[in-house]
Amino acid sequence: MKKSDFNFDLPPELIAQAPLAERSASRLLLLDVPARTWRDRMFRELPLLLRKGDLLVFNDTRVLPARLYGRKPSGGAVEILIERVTGAHEATVQLGVSKTPRVGTAIVLADGSHATVLGRDEGFFHLRFESPEPLERLLLRLGEMPLPPYISRHADASDLERYQTVYAREPGAVAAPTAGLHFDDGLLAQMREQGVDFGYVTLHVGAGTFQPVRVEDLSHHRMHREWLNVGAGLVDQIHRTRRAGGRVIAVGTTVVRALESATVDGVLRPFAGETQIFIFPGYHITSVDGLITNFHLPQSTLLMLVSALAGRDFMLGAYAHAVKERYRFFSYGDAMLILPHGP
Repeated sequence: MKKSDFNFDLPPELIAQAPLAERSASRLLLLDVPARTWRDRMFRELPLLLRKGDLLVFNDTRVLPARLYGRKPSGGAVEILIERVTGAHEATVQLGVSKTPRVGTAIVLADGSHATVLGRDEGFFHLRFESPEPLERLLLRLGEMPLPPYISRHADASDLERYQTVYAREPGAVAAPTAGLHFDDGLLAQMREQGVDFGYVTLHVGAGTFQPVRVEDLSHHRMHREWLNVGAGLVDQIHRTRRAGGRVIAVGTTVVRALESATVDGVLRPFAGETQIFIFPGYHITSVDGLITNFHLPQSTLLMLVSALAGRDFMLGAYAHAVKERYRFFSYGDAMLILPHGP
């Protein structure tokens, strides 16, 4: 397939620049894949669309304040976006600079400490942070929440809470698993009361999730690496749910990528490690019976993933409806519930 097969027209004003006042006040587009229909709902109506015995699987990764600012010895400004923490004092990063720094260059941070450029691997740099405190603690002190590139403002204090799911617990991501941003404590409690079960994977979303597909032939695209953990307890939960006739609903594309990475020969098994899995039409997703997800960028790997679940033509039709009805797009936008086997 081709990258251009996944293009659509999106008016810029539909790109959400800030979250709504209430997490669960977002809209929800319900996609019945077998019937080839969609319906406009509200996210707070999600409990009405689930059944007792269903299992929602969340990604419990926690977003680090992963954007830093500094200066080169020449005085030139540097923006550092952590891609992945690789050690107590080291990280793989993207650098926003006017001129590529050489190995050994020291970047001075806001507190006077500095980071040394150790090397480069394609579009990423390896840095060592010359500070006595662990890097994660330094980020909490100096870092800014790494809002996506399509949000045209700097992060503020409210983003520390809102660009984070209410159930986040495992620090390591530099981008939020945004389907989970719609859930608040009240909605979670309501679903628990009606007998919906919850399970968790961890997949630390990297900044590479925003990198565009640069090749037209999708068979030549290489995904970025992300670390994940699918535990034995969750695997048992999923098997019990399906034996009892319940559905496994992924909250976000990161959960689908994690579960599919842990599936070998059609069997889900515990797995911890890295994945570069690329899911696009032609790939048969077996690990989930539904997906809650936000609306994704044109020609993005995430749009390709949901098209593998629901079909490209049907998905692009649903996106055209969402544009017509003025849904809010991307990280702080609205959501959809995709049911490949019907309600």
